[in-house]
Amino acid sequence: MAVTTPFQTLFAVPMTCDGCAKDITGALNKLPGISKVEANVKEQLVSVEGTAAPSAIVEAIQATGRDAILRGSGTSNSAAVSILETYCQRSDAEVTPAGAPGESWVNQRLVRGLVRMVQVSPGETLVDLTVRGVPPGTYRATIREYGNLQDGASSAGPVWAAAQTKQGGGDDALSAPRGVLGTVQVGPNGYGNAFINRPFQVWEVIGHALVVTRQDESNGEPLRNSEDTVVGVIARSAGVWDNDKTVCSCTGKTLWQERKDEVSKGML
Repeated sequence: MAVTTPFQTLFAVPMTCDGCAKDITGALNKLPGISKVEANVKEQLVSVEGTAAPSAIVEAIQATGRDAILRGSGTSNSAAVSILETYCQRSDAEVTPAGAPGESWVNQRLVRGLVRMVQVSPGETLVDLTVRGVPPGTYRATIREYGNLQDGASSAGPVWAAAQTKQGGGDDALSAPRGVLGTVQVGPNGYGNAFINRPFQVWEVIGHALVVTRQDESNGEPLRNSEDTVVGVIARSAGVWDNDKTVCSCTGKTLWQERKDEVSKGML
């Protein structure tokens, strides 16, 4: 289903003048689904309203020559994030940057994907999923019953199958497994993304694992920790204006120093 419910996102963006703000605002207003953009040079923040995926907003800002860090989505307690990793080691693989045009998909870095979620109504959560550095093909994204990653994807359990109560009350439930998110097409450069809406609330999936895999589970075989399977635990994330931290209390690094460190390791 197409995303039709607007929501707000907030990004930290390095800006030095009104010209920076104008460039970013112009680039974002060209994206389909954007209804409002406010850039604050003093606070180094860009607020966006609409139905565009956060990953698409980040790409549009980066296309202007500036980086962007998502600081919050939706209201308090309505957002979540999952960092996807592979538990398959390929010591014999040639290491090349993943996701760049003309380059192979191989990526030695464990982190290979990022999922952002934002609940926009009592019965609808938007899922913004991006993977990079995995073999090309059609991937299936699912939420699993458990958040146990002791053995990677193989210990995350079956697809989350909690019943969904129909809106308006009553005990009737919909039969389709609620953990089935949909498919993601990954191209020859190892990059793929999807932006979909699903009928669950964010609090229901916190602590569950999220798996993106090319493996076919229809024959009943359990998931393996292969090069085409990535998994992460779904954790609560900040809503808009919930996160004003600019320096990490643990390392003393600014958010941009932390961002630089993570990007150098392959983080999206």
